[in-house]
Amino acid sequence: MTPSSPPTTPSSPVTQQSMVTSVDPYLPGHGDDSFTVTRYELDLDYRVAGNRLTGRARLHARAGRTLSRFALDLTGLRVTKVLIGGRRPGRWTQRPGKLHIALADTVAVGAGFVVDVEYSGKPVPIAGTWGEVGWEELADGVIVAGQPDGAPSWFPCNDRPDHKASFRISVTTEPVYRVLANGALTERTNRAGGVRWVYDQPEPMATYLATVQIGRYDLLVTSEGPVRQLAAVPARLRSDFLTDFGRQGEMMALFEDRFGPYPFADYVVVVTDDQLEMPLEAQGMSVFGANHVDGRRGAQRLVAHELAHQWFGNSLTLERLQHIWLHEGFARYAEWLWSEHSGGRSAAALAHQAWDRLARLPQDLVIGDPGPERTFDDRVYTRGALTLHALRVTVGDDDFVATLRAWTGGHRHGTVTTAQFVDCAARHTPQPVDALLHTWLFDAALPPFPVAATRSTSAATPSGPATSSGPADRDRTATAPR
Repeated sequence: MTPSSPPTTPSSPVTQQSMVTSVDPYLPGHGDDSFTVTRYELDLDYRVAGNRLTGRARLHARAGRTLSRFALDLTGLRVTKVLIGGRRPGRWTQRPGKLHIALADTVAVGAGFVVDVEYSGKPVPIAGTWGEVGWEELADGVIVAGQPDGAPSWFPCNDRPDHKASFRISVTTEPVYRVLANGALTERTNRAGGVRWVYDQPEPMATYLATVQIGRYDLLVTSEGPVRQLAAVPARLRSDFLTDFGRQGEMMALFEDRFGPYPFADYVVVVTDDQLEMPLEAQGMSVFGANHVDGRRGAQRLVAHELAHQWFGNSLTLERLQHIWLHEGFARYAEWLWSEHSGGRSAAALAHQAWDRLARLPQDLVIGDPGPERTFDDRVYTRGALTLHALRVTVGDDDFVATLRAWTGGHRHGTVTTAQFVDCAARHTPQPVDALLHTWLFDAALPPFPVAATRSTSAATPSGPATSSGPADRDRTATAPR
């Protein structure tokens, strides 16, 4: 589907006058660097049959500089009312992709302010470099796949990954549907013609990771602890799901051992009744299609990949999209760690196979800054995983695990860059690794396959948790999840 352009609905004209400075060059036109949002409170009423959304968004914000005007990202939905601190602003206007607001009174640098926006329409995905992302109708329900720039398809936001916020998401819809969103379900109440579901996400979250899933789902509790794990599954897929995801608890234990404590209260898996090209992650949640459930555990690597994103992508979120390998390279390597742990091929064997494949492809991609059109190139995933394998065989399993745990612990619920990871590795390994990592991340030519000088890691499995000294997702290829 192609997004429709919103109508221009000004209360009075306003010129843009350099109001917005693009925050991320990979995401031109998204985000405003003049303010941050600390909390989003979304109250949505949605009718599945007619794809009709009515929304009220309250944004708690703070000025990064003296503000006389600012902009929010919103695409395809009509704004009907804007208030600043409960009062009308000086003026506002809607243009494609943006809601521009001129203030009646300036906001001092560092001061907090509250923005209320009422809006409505028929949400559709946003078309762009990476296909269509955002709010999308299923055959009988909704999926929201926001990565990387789909959040404005359903709520007004400062759409930038480096400024995280807490969320409260309330959705009222027909009583035959179950609604899932980020965080804990705090309220479920019957209303005339519908049921209201309220979720609270206290840990800070990037806008693109916010999600709503609506469908005719059974809710299963697959594990009560130590991390509570839930699943929303169509009744017809229940038996196959329990087989296919039967080892997810073991995956969780492995990843907590390697990566540190799971960063959220719960982990939720949603399986749509529709087929999806690839699974995807949101904060505290992963979404799979019916085609990923076959009763034969045919999608085990994808289950591992999406679970790993809760550490790498959701708790630790890239500051700019150029650092995408910090999400996808780590999640791909988690697939290899799970294979190694669960009796499959070793990480070294999988790494060698991946290296052989990359060696036959063009050597024209720098994974530390791949460029917008190659952000989700499978080579970013694979060479990112090989970078981690090279680090592992160079420093040994103990220091490798110590580095991963320090990385996730020191930046828990924060935003991260490649330079920060290189610094973390340098501080937690005895060998100098800066040159090694720079070669893998910033040289286009594929380095030689990494082999340890004095030991083989072909069957190595990290021996146990290290003590930290610090505090799909969807790819454009059918086989690479986000």
